[in-house]
Amino acid sequence: MYEFSEGQYDAVVIGAGHAGCEAALALARTGLSTVLLTLNLDSIGFMPCNPSIGGTAKGHLVREIDALGGEMGLVADKTALQTRMLNVGKGAAVQSLRAQSDKNRYHAEMKRTLEHTPLLRIVQGEAAEILTDGAKCTGVKTTYGGVFSCRAVIVCTGVYLNSDVITGDVVQHCGPNGFQNATYLTQALIKLGYRVRRFKTGTPARLDGRTVDTSGLPVQEGDESVYPFSFLTEKVNETQTPCYLTYTNGATHEVIRRNLSRAPLYNGTISSTGPRYCPSIETKVVRFADKERHQIFLEPEGADTTEVYVQGMSTSLPHDVQKQMYRTVKGLERCEIVRYAYAIEYDCIDTLDVLPTLEFKKVEGVYTAGQINGTSGYEEAAAQGLMAGLNASLKLRGKPQLVLRRDQAYIGVLIDDLVTKGTDEPYRMMTSRAEFRLSLRQDNADVRLTQIGYECGLVTRERYEKFLSRKAMREEAIALLNTRAEQKTADALVREYGYPPLSAGVTYADLLRRSIPLSVLRERFRVLEGIPRDIADSAETEIRYEGYLRVGREQVEKARKMENTALPPDIDYAAIGGLRLEAREKLARVRPVSLGQAERIPGVNPADIAVLMIYLSLKRE
Repeated sequence: MYEFSEGQYDAVVIGAGHAGCEAALALARTGLSTVLLTLNLDSIGFMPCNPSIGGTAKGHLVREIDALGGEMGLVADKTALQTRMLNVGKGAAVQSLRAQSDKNRYHAEMKRTLEHTPLLRIVQGEAAEILTDGAKCTGVKTTYGGVFSCRAVIVCTGVYLNSDVITGDVVQHCGPNGFQNATYLTQALIKLGYRVRRFKTGTPARLDGRTVDTSGLPVQEGDESVYPFSFLTEKVNETQTPCYLTYTNGATHEVIRRNLSRAPLYNGTISSTGPRYCPSIETKVVRFADKERHQIFLEPEGADTTEVYVQGMSTSLPHDVQKQMYRTVKGLERCEIVRYAYAIEYDCIDTLDVLPTLEFKKVEGVYTAGQINGTSGYEEAAAQGLMAGLNASLKLRGKPQLVLRRDQAYIGVLIDDLVTKGTDEPYRMMTSRAEFRLSLRQDNADVRLTQIGYECGLVTRERYEKFLSRKAMREEAIALLNTRAEQKTADALVREYGYPPLSAGVTYADLLRRSIPLSVLRERFRVLEGIPRDIADSAETEIRYEGYLRVGREQVEKARKMENTALPPDIDYAAIGGLRLEAREKLARVRPVSLGQAERIPGVNPADIAVLMIYLSLKRE
């Protein structure tokens, strides 16, 4: 093949999904010349599955991406059809924002943002090889022989890497939604030394909304007043498009059971590992045979289309079975399918081959982010893309790379889980994975991360000044809540809420701890006037959970001592007496950068950590 130069750049990003978009923007916005190489310009920021952003734990990720200077939250706010706060009846730690997005507008808005970003060149083409000189990357070669010379490569191939789309007994070698897949890069990654495995995901059918009868279905309305994802967005779209709720039933399940022999998941056509927390409808019916019905949400794909997404009915059953199955559901009796459901298998890597910075352990300057790292979800992908792009930028600028700790961000939990524990199935972020989740709330993402983003050069001056203003107002609100409330009104209020009369003066914070809502205090005492609602709510949370947060900070300090104890990268674990055989193998495989990371490796127990501590102390003598 004839080779030719496509130019010299600082970095090349392979793939323009949610990871690739954030990676490219992080690089270009921090002053590095960047190429974004995508199989198809029409798939930039594309949502091949549910057109939504956020959700439980995922909303936290979007807020953190935004706090660090990323783009996903801003685009989600601009293109939201409906916005809701989930888990409002639960504690503040697990409340998460979710937006139903306009699929086409999200793609168009993200593409427009990329096209107007200085130092960023977008090219339609397929990467065939990552070029190296020794153990350093030097460029990317396309299938047409074009060579982009560069010092860093971020691989964000999503579910397009050597992918197969499967429906019934039909297997198509293509990407999602009929887009072209990437056919050459898998072998190139194996040649570099990556270990590659095969994962699977899927998507439900899209229906013609004109053939769906929603008249008898429960309506899922958006919130009348809700926070935006981005700290820069003043307010979200006030016109909320409704979603609808329905259920499968016995007839649905009977159609599925009768056709399991034709289901790729059960007849051997699909053998790869699928997502545990987003299973197909046939998996639900088989695995939960005692359940009489399963919840289904009917969600709009966009304002410019009649397409309806059937959340909860992902499947790879044949087309004729799909048609029968969907029409057994209430409201869908006369539905017409415009896009049939399918499963998709794709290649991804073993993330134990990756450093906490998302750089490959064996080749300097090569990073991976998104579903190639074994994750599922747009938000997880975008978070990794931002971190990979930012770390490549920091390294090329001669600055220390950024590794967020588990007590700093959900992003830190996500990446630490991947590079320390690995994953044998598509990884999904959940609040239960974050041991410090009470401190990692979505309302304080800017307090935790914006200063870091500013110091890394990604947060703009405009965003930083707004952050400083919000931070000052938050501190002012907390201070005001710790001042004395007017005695007579306070006494009447506590009696009203069933408490005994006051024997001494109280602060507004004391009243909050008596479970009196902040909204009531603002009404009765006119306290926190002029403080925006979201900042006041954040201050309230700090007051209510003050005791728990204090205990959490003590736990963080203990954990931080372990994180700050570095492990040399060249340790010969096989030569350390006292380490169990399993621990030696696991430590040599992961090569943790600190004692904190070492103690989180499955198969490494406290006794092994004690041996390592003794080893380090002897080395220092």
